[in-house]
Amino acid sequence: MTATISPDQVERIVWNQHHDPFEVLGPHQIEQDGKTVWVVRVYQPKADAVWIVFPEQREEVQMQSTHHPHFFEATLTAPNLPNYQLRIKEGERDRVSYDPYAFQSPWLTDLDIHLFGEGNHHRIYEKLGAHPAELNNVKGVYFAVWAPSARNVSVLGDFNQWDGRQHQMSKRTNGVWELFIPDAGVGAHYKYEVKNWEGHIYEKSDPYGFYQEPRPKTASIVADLTTYTWNDSEWMEERRHVDPLTKPISVYEVHLGSWMHAATSEPARLPNGETEPVVVVSELKPDTRFLTYRELAAKLIPYVKELGFTHLELLPIAEHPFDGSWGYQVAGYYAPTSRFGSPQDFMYFVDECHKHGIGVLVDWVPGHFPKDGHGLAFFDGTHLYEHGDPRNGEHKEWGTLVFNYGRNEVRNFLVANALFWFDKYHIDGIRVDAVASMLYLDYLRPNGEWIANQYGGRENIEAADFLRQTNHVIFSYFPGVLSIAEESTDWPMVSWPTYVGGLGFNLKWNMGWMHDMLDYFHMDPWFRQFHQNNLTFSMMYHHSENFMLALSHDEIVHGKSSIVGKMPGDEWQKQANVRCLFAYMFTHPGKKTIFMSMELGQWNEWNVWADLEWHLLQHEAHQQLKRFFIALHQLYRGEPALYSWDFGGQGGFEWIDCSDNRHSVVSFIRWAKDHEEFAIVVCNFTPQPHSHYRVGVPFLGFYKEVFNSDVREFGGSNMGNLGGKWTEEWAYQNRPYSIDLCLPPLGVLVLKLDKEKTQAALQAAGVEPSGDSNQ
Repeated sequence: MTATISPDQVERIVWNQHHDPFEVLGPHQIEQDGKTVWVVRVYQPKADAVWIVFPEQREEVQMQSTHHPHFFEATLTAPNLPNYQLRIKEGERDRVSYDPYAFQSPWLTDLDIHLFGEGNHHRIYEKLGAHPAELNNVKGVYFAVWAPSARNVSVLGDFNQWDGRQHQMSKRTNGVWELFIPDAGVGAHYKYEVKNWEGHIYEKSDPYGFYQEPRPKTASIVADLTTYTWNDSEWMEERRHVDPLTKPISVYEVHLGSWMHAATSEPARLPNGETEPVVVVSELKPDTRFLTYRELAAKLIPYVKELGFTHLELLPIAEHPFDGSWGYQVAGYYAPTSRFGSPQDFMYFVDECHKHGIGVLVDWVPGHFPKDGHGLAFFDGTHLYEHGDPRNGEHKEWGTLVFNYGRNEVRNFLVANALFWFDKYHIDGIRVDAVASMLYLDYLRPNGEWIANQYGGRENIEAADFLRQTNHVIFSYFPGVLSIAEESTDWPMVSWPTYVGGLGFNLKWNMGWMHDMLDYFHMDPWFRQFHQNNLTFSMMYHHSENFMLALSHDEIVHGKSSIVGKMPGDEWQKQANVRCLFAYMFTHPGKKTIFMSMELGQWNEWNVWADLEWHLLQHEAHQQLKRFFIALHQLYRGEPALYSWDFGGQGGFEWIDCSDNRHSVVSFIRWAKDHEEFAIVVCNFTPQPHSHYRVGVPFLGFYKEVFNSDVREFGGSNMGNLGGKWTEEWAYQNRPYSIDLCLPPLGVLVLKLDKEKTQAALQAAGVEPSGDSNQ
């Protein structure tokens, strides 16, 4: 047989150096002896012989070696070439497969490439990565990866014995490599073998992979995200038409890997009764395993619903290699971690949350990524996702790399990733971690180890533009969701819309309030009189942003002690201080977030390797604290004055008296959005009760005590006001009326005008009610 290709072309294939193997391999029409014929070329590095098989015609054509013992050719004179297969003999083994180079995929279009290059392909995850597909009635998987500086890229997998010579990819414009592999399917394990121009080889997980092996393994797994049937259409539709900032938002922040564990002897079962693989936790507890997403749905959701939280916030569940990073060093941005199950299992978890009226927030980490060899670092042999200069591209204190937000394709990777979690997993919001580290070029960097922007400043303009784009895209597609910034500086307009120059988040964690409160409650109560400003300062700047009050995981680790451990006094005072802190938090303007274990009164710091201290609930004091949180949520969710007007101006907030530092008492009014409802809140931050404490109120009538943090049910001293107090015609604190209250020690009172009782009393006294709706 006369060879139809030069030895040089063959060598480039054999040595895996061709940027477009389709130019050589697969079927080609050529002119031979004045006739148009088909020539089929195959490179099978382990084959002794190869035949072309036509199943419908039941014919075989043996191929001949050309220029190399494992490079085969066959010439066919048929006018049309139907789908064919290859029968490959490797030693004593025969196998039959389709030729991947017989399938020119139309999956990635020129428009896709153009939008990706602009940074505006919002659903690029549907094009790059691994996707089950069907071409010419043949099922397989389409693979595509962005590696513009690679010399060549191959797909490695259990379908080719992890041999990078067998499935060499073809390079498109803009550095995207692609290949349809007919022999692969859902569940196949794979990686990309990336070679740079010096010949160095990098084995990389798929940046757009939907599923990954449990650590310490690092292969991606082909997944089909279209197979789950969602049951939350009503939830999703209602969410579109609701302004979440006018609704109660109380978030339970949870790390799924340490909320609760199961014994390794207890199998994890799927709905069909089959068992599923489980992941052992760590060397500290070798007899324990993680709960699966489905087990967490059965245990965590009822617990959170009982407590009354409106949302769950999950510490990052994107795939990460190290348990001790808490999920904040992400290696697989498009893959929910397989520690707890499959993508469909996580979909089930979210679906169940929605079924029970609980929203799901996910911590999202676009600020940095780890240096692990299988991840994004030095992906194509160059600094592709990160900056090349470590003064811009590395967080030395964290040992991580910083994304190059100025590169369109990198920005597209992240913007699309944020959208992906809303699109494919129906989440209800993201909490963006460490925003300050993105916004400032000198973040945790000493002088001389950072590079100023083009105007000589410290602001990372490209990162700010990236955040604006992300939030604009999210709210364009998914109105009614939440985008929350953990931003610890005074960067302006973080939670303002992008069209007025803001970053576009709709909530920002109030880090100042958090630090002020923890400093204040850590003090001996006698010294609090000198630090009244800690209580009140937050209202000086509250109007500047849409704030969320958060007491997060960061405050109960690394020697900072647990919340109850921070409190002064004996055990009773510590518990009372905890109740006082959270009651003030839930009556203060702003949405709420607390970390798991705080509702238990856990004495030890959070330990990522262990369960929460569930055994504490056998003690009455900890049961009482749990009851307190249930009642606090009933109050919060039942009183529109405490949530419907958190923002805008003073956020439905009005001080009655914020200057009584001698007693460490503050009092204020919370108004509902329509101004129809209001609540009076009085807080005593010392163990000294006050039997006659006068508070000015705006209207005549009976003020019912709707909440008291000091009742016996919560473990308090049970001091109070016998259900409420009538006003006296004693103008006080710039109000026309006042009430004489008994303030319990370390207690918070919430009172509400009882309109029915007031009206009845006025009518019985022959007094004509005024036209004011609150009378």
